[in-house]
Amino acid sequence: MSSEKAEAGPGKPPMRDALVAAAFQLFLERGYEQTTVDDIVALAGVGRRSFFRYFPSKEDVVFPDHERCLADMTAFLAEGSDDDEPVGRVCDAARLVLRMYAENPTFSVQRYRLTKQVPGLRAYELSVVWHYERALAEYLRRRFATRRDGTLQADVIAAAVVAAHNNALRSWLRSDGQGEASTAVGHALAYVQSAFGGTPVPPAVARQEEDVVVVVSRRGAPLWRVVQEIEATLGRG
Repeated sequence: MSSEKAEAGPGKPPMRDALVAAAFQLFLERGYEQTTVDDIVALAGVGRRSFFRYFPSKEDVVFPDHERCLADMTAFLAEGSDDDEPVGRVCDAARLVLRMYAENPTFSVQRYRLTKQVPGLRAYELSVVWHYERALAEYLRRRFATRRDGTLQADVIAAAVVAAHNNALRSWLRSDGQGEASTAVGHALAYVQSAFGGTPVPPAVARQEEDVVVVVSRRGAPLWRVVQEIEATLGRG
């Protein structure tokens, strides 16, 4: 048995989960700014050392699962082969983040509302999103290493994947988690794949046959005579 479960006691949630539950209960009742770490540990029935064993700061307790999800995403990308279509692979990696949110819609909606209300949490969330984007970009940079502007392409596509994912995810969160989040996110990621997936084939340009006119003129003939001969030749054509 792990020490985390041992501390929680039989029939009780793991210590980490208990701390998250206590924190969000207080955030909803009192507000984020008005809740201290001491308040959280008191409600959870543990000491401050237990809190900081799992969370470096109060902000981290709001995003308890992102570190694990980032590790899962990084491992997923590393396990891919050179046969994988790169853009499709990073889109599939983004779906791992969606799965994390969809596992607990109630908690995800509560966190979304809380983050909207607290500027400090919004800034923290941006840093979390940046780490996801960097993981995608680093994978694409490796895959595009031999391409012209490979680094530029990697960074642009990674940003597009994150933007598409977050646009659909936030729409789902605003609806209080109603419906299938995977449908909305899949639709958004399809735009990215259609724009960047594979190698686009340039449209064929129809070549028009050009007439070639050869005019033989006497050296030293005046220019008006040369023009007249050309016009006469074209007219006959």
